[in-house]
Amino acid sequence: MKIFINLITLLMWTGAAFAQQAITGKVTDAKNTPIEGANIYLEGTYDGASSDADGNFNFETTEEGMQTLVVSMLSYEPHYEAGDVSYFKDLHIKLVASVNSLSGVTLTAGTFEAGDNSKVSVLKPLDIVTTAGAAGDFVAALQTLPGTTTVNEDGRLFVRGGTAGETQVFIDGLRVFQPFNATPNNTPTRGRFSPFLFKGISFSTGGYSAEYGQALSSVLLLNTADVPLQEKTDISIMSVGGGVGHTKIWGDQSLSINTSYMNLAPYEALIPSNQGVRWDSPYESISGEAVFRSKGEISMFKLYTGFNHTNLDIGQEDINFDDYVQFRLKNNNLYFNSSYKYFFANDWSLTSGASIAWDTNDIGIQEDKVYAKETSSHIKIKARKNFSNRYDLSFGAEYFNTNYDENYTDVDVDEFNSGYNEGLWAAFVESDIFLSNKFAMKLGVRGTHCSLLVGFKVSPRMSLAYKPGEDGQFSLAYGDFYQRPLTEVVKFTQNLDMEKASHYILNYQYINNGKTFRTEVYYKDYDQLVKYDTDAPQFNSDYTNLGGGYAKGIDVFWRDSKSIEHLDYWASYSYLDTKRDYRNFPEKATPNFAPKHNVSLVTKYWVDKLRSQVGLSYSFGSGRPYHNPNTSGFMTEETKSYNNLSFNWAYLINQQKILYFSVSNLLSFNNVSNYQYAEVPDANGVFNRRAITPPADSFFFVGFFWTISSDGKSNQLDNL
Repeated sequence: MKIFINLITLLMWTGAAFAQQAITGKVTDAKNTPIEGANIYLEGTYDGASSDADGNFNFETTEEGMQTLVVSMLSYEPHYEAGDVSYFKDLHIKLVASVNSLSGVTLTAGTFEAGDNSKVSVLKPLDIVTTAGAAGDFVAALQTLPGTTTVNEDGRLFVRGGTAGETQVFIDGLRVFQPFNATPNNTPTRGRFSPFLFKGISFSTGGYSAEYGQALSSVLLLNTADVPLQEKTDISIMSVGGGVGHTKIWGDQSLSINTSYMNLAPYEALIPSNQGVRWDSPYESISGEAVFRSKGEISMFKLYTGFNHTNLDIGQEDINFDDYVQFRLKNNNLYFNSSYKYFFANDWSLTSGASIAWDTNDIGIQEDKVYAKETSSHIKIKARKNFSNRYDLSFGAEYFNTNYDENYTDVDVDEFNSGYNEGLWAAFVESDIFLSNKFAMKLGVRGTHCSLLVGFKVSPRMSLAYKPGEDGQFSLAYGDFYQRPLTEVVKFTQNLDMEKASHYILNYQYINNGKTFRTEVYYKDYDQLVKYDTDAPQFNSDYTNLGGGYAKGIDVFWRDSKSIEHLDYWASYSYLDTKRDYRNFPEKATPNFAPKHNVSLVTKYWVDKLRSQVGLSYSFGSGRPYHNPNTSGFMTEETKSYNNLSFNWAYLINQQKILYFSVSNLLSFNNVSNYQYAEVPDANGVFNRRAITPPADSFFFVGFFWTISSDGKSNQLDNL
């Protein structure tokens, strides 16, 4: 019996030995370099091994039939082999490097980021506040970046040969219809919004996403903060006004409010009379903002609102009048913006939102009166699916509606009414594809239909990025962009087509150890620009889409915050070559807002012994073209160069209080933006002229900022 039992045991052991299968192979990367330490195993079993220094592996299994062999390694995509286990011999498995969101390639062509969470940021949110000459205005700070042009008598964003109307602003993905304060001609404006309410800024100088449209040149994306870090109260007192803000947090909800009052009477009293302005009533404004946030486990709701009231009464010099031309303005603006984002299972997310704005302007020019009212709204829905860390897809639709009415009454009490009601539908689809840590692409397309104009427009967009090393990368972008003609035209006629621009951009970016270098070359091709045959758009003008033009150039940016202790600085240079035939131009020419060379240098230095940050900003622009009717040719002469040196000083009284002093145009450069010529020549047949010098080109203010946090402390040192 014992012999029989031993025989049975031997037969069972022998059968098990014969049932085992050997699994062998080698693991390498795409370049056939062996990978050591990769995990190789049969799915659902404990059978497996690790690759050795030569990438080889082998193990045995008793499993039979169809099986799945899994090969995994940190920094590589998992690899799967499915088949009969008997075929898993002498395998050569090549692993593909996984996409690393921290060190992989990014799509950056044409885009500047300002946010603490963006690895490609070239600006930080507080740069908007602490840049000398910016005075807390995000647009003024962005004008220190390449691709922008300082048009000191306007104050809005002029990007790469485009007009200010070719740049659109969005908050949390929704359109802001009147992003700038109302001002008279030749007086710079400011953005309506406080930079403290935003966690990040994305400024695209071209080639932007298919998600956004109705902008021929650029878009500025402002994103409000999701969750405030602490409750606090901010108090500011300045030489030209003051403000107060407060943030309250309860559970997963929070409310931030901010209000300010500005009265430029102290400043206007110092403006020299030779600057061609007489202030009969000082510029005065009151504004406020509020952001409510409610954060769920897998959702986020935001409600943003802002209001602004502006009032002024001035006299402006005009060469065609013996006395000052009276200009009066009352502007009221109210804006609401709400967004909701929900995260589903399987990496789906849905974002929806709406914005609406009411804007009124009550204007008096001498005895003439203009009353304009605009009501605009935007509704948007967007879905996004992350299929993997290599591929995601987003798509959505949106609707814009604008209702504009204008009533003009002249000195003879004759009334003229104009306006329009526009509905614009758009849909978009876009995908980010990461082929590796070194190569990525963004492909998108946008379709637009406008009820006001003719036709349906399709806009393809594409971006490519290649990262040859750890710190540098190349990017390439192309896109078609359409925009409805501006209100000044469509309020008189709707028998037009959309204006078009095509962008071509090549970008190189290097980021390492506190140093950032960017350079871009670009070309913009303008087509279907609006032309008219009168000095300005009016009822009886003849309008066409026969205009066109181009803009090409190179932008360079350098920032260094590490090489010199306590010193942070950046420098930018832009070369612009542009000509266009549009509006009432008799021929293709460089417009007045487009100087050929622009330079900016911004420095910030912390003086530890003085508990102070000292900043200097210098801006240079070459002469701007203008038309001299006393000479032959059109737009053939140039103004003198633009120069501006601004200074700021911030003294940290304690962790809660900052004393702030700022001077714009410290050296009082007499900058000339253009010339106004008389409508009729003098007795010698000469058209006399006067220089246009913006009254707000020199500006100073003293401010005191006090922040009280929920625990009675505030780290203002980190802010500086």
